[in-house]
Amino acid sequence: MSNDSFIKKLDSLISSIFSSSLKDEKGEEPQEDDTPQTIEEYTQLTGKRFRMPKLQKETGCSRQEAFEEFINTTWRK
Repeated sequence: MSNDSFIKKLDSLISSIFSSSLKDEKGEEPQEDDTPQTIEEYTQLTGKRFRMPKLQKETGCSRQEAFEEFINTTWRK
């Protein structure tokens, strides 16, 4: 096996490993259909409880308002 042939095979192998690794890391982004409309739907979909940030609590924001802001900013990024 020549040096050129070995380097081409090695390059191909490394490229395929990186491309498959990057696909795995990206994961699936939430689809528009998957966007929860209520806190209960969010809990069912993610298995996590929705928590309000401390700043929103201090400013008197309601839990529903905080959730809507979260969905519109963080969830759909």
